[in-house]
Amino acid sequence: MKSKPLAFAAALGAALLSSTMAAPVAARAPAPASVPAQPRPNFLVIVADDLGFSDIGAFGSEIATPNLDRLALDGVRLTGFHTAPTCSPTRSMLLSGTDNHLAGLGSMAELTAPNQKGQPGYEGYLRRDVANLAERLAAGGYRTLLSGKWHLGLTPDLDPHARGFQHSFALLQGGANHYGRDLGTGPGKGATYTRDGQVLTALDKDFYSSDAYATNLIAELKQSRSESPDKPFFAYLAFTAPHWPLQAPDEDVARQAGKYDVGFDEIRRRRLARQEQLGILPKDTVAHSVRAPRGGWDALSASDKREAARDMEIYAAMVERMDRNVGRVLENLRASGELDNTVIVFLADNGAEGLDYRTTGARMLASRVEGADNSFANRGKPDSYITYGPEWAQAGTAPSWLTKAYASEGGTRTVAFVNRKGLAKARGIGSAYVSVADIAPTLLDYAGLPSGGTTFQGRTVLPITGKSARPWLEGKAAFVHAANEPLGTELFGSRALRKGDWKVTDIGDGQWRLFNLAKDPGETEDLSANNPEKLRELTADWDSYAKANGVILPTEALYRP
Repeated sequence: MKSKPLAFAAALGAALLSSTMAAPVAARAPAPASVPAQPRPNFLVIVADDLGFSDIGAFGSEIATPNLDRLALDGVRLTGFHTAPTCSPTRSMLLSGTDNHLAGLGSMAELTAPNQKGQPGYEGYLRRDVANLAERLAAGGYRTLLSGKWHLGLTPDLDPHARGFQHSFALLQGGANHYGRDLGTGPGKGATYTRDGQVLTALDKDFYSSDAYATNLIAELKQSRSESPDKPFFAYLAFTAPHWPLQAPDEDVARQAGKYDVGFDEIRRRRLARQEQLGILPKDTVAHSVRAPRGGWDALSASDKREAARDMEIYAAMVERMDRNVGRVLENLRASGELDNTVIVFLADNGAEGLDYRTTGARMLASRVEGADNSFANRGKPDSYITYGPEWAQAGTAPSWLTKAYASEGGTRTVAFVNRKGLAKARGIGSAYVSVADIAPTLLDYAGLPSGGTTFQGRTVLPITGKSARPWLEGKAAFVHAANEPLGTELFGSRALRKGDWKVTDIGDGQWRLFNLAKDPGETEDLSANNPEKLRELTADWDSYAKANGVILPTEALYRP
């Protein structure tokens, strides 16, 4: 899909370029000695967990997210941004700049199929032959900080503190009780938290995940400033909100009262209308039909509607609290004078979660749900354990097809934006295809550090295969990935390949479907029958991608919402 004209490009490029160490030009006279060199930019990468494409205000939501909205509306909303279909594969691509099957997360560690276990690329952790973004930036003179979800390895040698982060407060697993009620001291013993590589045996008494992650990042920023005041920073803030279990403080839930009584069908309709008004979607975009196992909102009983509305109230409360904590971090950077020189990248790690703890998630979540109190009055409290189901999730992924865990647009097209203060109010929407694997080479580019080659600090490493978006951001290119470049993905047997405006999608049923996303972003019209040559071309490209990246299709799908 071609990018829309980027009205913001010149201002954005000039502002970002001014924050890098520009190479000298022979014909240009040297700057006077009294003019100081521009400092390299700071980087703040914020990841929300299972947040839907339309779940913040700047992307069409009714949820109050003023801090994220200001950043998004004063920056570049990336409406063509794509990830892997679930969390740890996406995180491996974010930090490695390469395909998850090469980086070690060909599947999630806990959901690897029997035929994939022990195979290269399916180690279940970020491989040691990856020189990740933190390692590269640390070697290049950055202070590197992490607070939040890691999900890329459980052992001490795989802890973020051992993988390039000088300071870290990390949840090692993929999810946990948001109040810290399942704290453990090692793999298989509960949720494991570490600080600078040391396992924690206790959490703060008033622990709540989003609060704790922001608080710890602010502390790390303060400490690293005192240690290395002249160095720029790379901060990775990885929330677990709004990942299940849906849990939020009572006062936050109370603010949502009644907002979702109209139901998920109406909320989806309203969001689609707002997305068109905001320019997120082209006018008259056809949204994909909803998979509605219970028959839609009007088919629910009064008690089921009451419960479903409450579940969405809890979800919205989690998103609002996350937004407030983003605001706390921004205020700290503003007070320190670092905000104006900070490039902020925000993204969700995949599409919204469609798992239902009572049906499709019953087996996976059985041990957690069994001892929970999920009564109506207790939903969202520390000892409850709920999800909000596929209907709300598809309101979150609107207008796309399906949800997290699928290689359809609903699983891989996620909310994302880039912001840099001091842009003279440059705003815009960029619809070019951008991959999560492009983040690492883009940030390295702006840091003035190399991203090529297969050696790093004397060891052989995987090459970065993502592409820097810098030329596109600066208005020097119309795209990040050329129209003839095949871009594949796969997880749990659901697979896809994008090539320009065209895409083939297999949701895991073994059937390829062909779409033109420029005309049909919702993947609503299968064009296979009328375009057999294009179908053969893209499926052959996917076979080549799979071979080059060591993809092993699973003999069974352990996770299919």
